[in-house]
Order: sequence, then structure tokens, then C-alpha cells
Amino acid sequence: MAIAVESQKRPEGSKPKALRRSGLIPANLYGHNGSESISLVVDAKSVERLLKQVAPNKTVVTLNIPEIEWSGSTVIREVQVHPAKGIPYHLSFFATKA
Repeated sequence: MAIAVESQKRPEGSKPKALRRSGLIPANLYGHNGSESISLVVDAKSVERLLKQVAPNKTVVTLNIPEIEWSGSTVIREVQVHPAKGIPYHLSFFATKA
């Protein structure tokens, strides 16, 4: 079963709290182009569905970023969860070679 997520680049100067209020979760993609990283946003509902299907550091997820024309295999490296609410508030993706 292929798991795919659509994301977009995070707007310059955007505040994480404002993004979360508008239904987006901040995220980062590491290792897609050497040591360069990209700041992203992912729809909160997509993140909820994704986290029910994957295990961090184990499940390969296809990440698609149309703005920079990049699509590739990634692994969710870290999920930061709000301590009181229990909802995710940041994701870290790591590009894989496969």
C-alpha cells in the first residue's frame, strides 16, 4: 500500500501558531538535496490520517511538493505533539534513497 502526502512550501515569515489555526501543520524536509532543508506545511486532516497509518522511522511515505517540482520517498523522522492537547504540531520528514 502506497502512502502519499501532498504538501506545500511554508510562506516566508509565517507564524506557526497562525498556520495551525488555519488548519495547517508546519513541517520540515531534510536530505532531499544534500544538507539543504525545506520548510513546509501539510494539511492537518492529512496529518491525522497519515499518523494512523505509519510508524515513525519505519514506514516509507511518498511526499509530493508541487511548488518546487519535487516528489520522493521519505520517512517521518519526528512527530512533535502538543503536551496537553495530544495533537501533532510539527513533523520532520527525511528523504530516503529508495
